[in-house]
Amino acid sequence: MKTAIAKSNRVTRFLRTTDNQHKWYLVDANGKTLGRLATEIAMRIRGKRNPQFTPNSDTGDWVVVINADKVSIAPRRAEQKVYLRHTGYPGGQRSTSFNEMMKKHPERVIQLAVRRMLPKNRLGRKLINKLKVYSGENHPHSAQIPEILNIET
Repeated sequence: MKTAIAKSNRVTRFLRTTDNQHKWYLVDANGKTLGRLATEIAMRIRGKRNPQFTPNSDTGDWVVVINADKVSIAPRRAEQKVYLRHTGYPGGQRSTSFNEMMKKHPERVIQLAVRRMLPKNRLGRKLINKLKVYSGENHPHSAQIPEILNIET
């Protein structure tokens, strides 16, 4: 008994990094919720909104975030959230609370949130470089003419 194999005319197309046109987006984080902001940024950087999305290739866009010091989080969550890191020495685990991190390095809060939503491989390490975060209104990327991206939170 023979089984018929259906032939399809569809062809899987894989987009190369050089074939993609990368856009630049500008996001104002003033009053936005951290998690909702980070998920939208991660999807733009990864390229999931691109119709030619290819999982193993860089098809994403560049994102510039301004006013990182004005990002919001639930008040109780701000007290509970802790960032952990390790020095590499025995007993070298260090912790920083969300409020301390916002005082010292507000842009690092958004960078860490987005980095943890990207793949944990060399592609993810390449993609995180497409995120530019600044704590104030000014940014040096005006020559790229970024589109303003409205993120509803």
